[in-house]
Amino acid sequence: MTHENEIVTEVDLCTPDGALLNRAALGWSRRPLHRANLAGRFGINKRWDYWGVLAGDLVVSMVYADVDHLGLADVWWADLSTGVSGGNGTITADRGIFSLPERPGTAPLLVDRDGFMLALTDDEGGTRLHGAWTERDGTEGAMDVYVALPEGHESLNVVIPWSEERFNFTSKHQARPATGTFRVGERVWAVGADNSAWGVLDVGRGRWPHEITWNWGGGAGRCGDHVVGLQFGAKWTEGSGYTENGVIVDGRLTKIGSEVEWSYDWDEPMRPWRVVDPTGHLDVTLQPRYDKHSKHPGRDKGSETHQVFGTWSGRIRTDDGIVLEVADLQGFAEEARQEW
Repeated sequence: MTHENEIVTEVDLCTPDGALLNRAALGWSRRPLHRANLAGRFGINKRWDYWGVLAGDLVVSMVYADVDHLGLADVWWADLSTGVSGGNGTITADRGIFSLPERPGTAPLLVDRDGFMLALTDDEGGTRLHGAWTERDGTEGAMDVYVALPEGHESLNVVIPWSEERFNFTSKHQARPATGTFRVGERVWAVGADNSAWGVLDVGRGRWPHEITWNWGGGAGRCGDHVVGLQFGAKWTEGSGYTENGVIVDGRLTKIGSEVEWSYDWDEPMRPWRVVDPTGHLDVTLQPRYDKHSKHPGRDKGSETHQVFGTWSGRIRTDDGIVLEVADLQGFAEEARQEW
């Protein structure tokens, strides 16, 4: 259950001139309904689509982003069984090379430069993730994965307002079935061959403060006859009156309006990560298998992230009264300390 306002019709994120937050945009929805009509205010606009694929021992992520000063795209992957990882990408300060639509999923995202190609293309049934690149050691990599969007499958869409000038619309998708192939050199992974691979989407459209810290976590898997998706965050939403928390069972979202409680150790990220909803909808723990640790210099503190991948177990409860004891759901959790 949630106290938050549910939006059921399409709405503009910003005022007509694109300068400020449209107060009518505040709320959450079960599918993307916001048009991110950001205009002006160069330097604080952030637009991205981040995709992840959870496929057993294989995890893949890709991002296509325009953060005003830079445009970038990349593919990253890791084999959780061996700890081997790789990928590549491209980045440019040239304006206009990276372009994202105001309504997510309404235009293809394409880049083909510097020996790196990424194409994210939507149709009525889902999204095709297609890429080709060269690993740092010269090995060729390629990906062709289709992430289905089953009819009626819901996502968690919400506007987080820090002020009229700083705000973000996010669209979080979990538990979307993924199938296809992923190849590095002679090794080929058959993604979803056993119907146990899942696509994750994080859409961001907004205006951000120069420094911020966030948690994000999620995952998917089967529990008996049910398909379960997890989605939750923290820190960046605190004090805003809105959250990005919920559970998805068989495509139906239960929106959690309370801030969830995270327990983990930044200095020892391979220890368990626990997330608890104080209203009783969620109590799950991630046992990490791999830590994707990144650190980049900045103007002051720089940016640093621990993103761990592993499996979730615990208990969830939906608004419909379904109570499930879940185990071994594929997933991830992170803390990001970001300086833009």
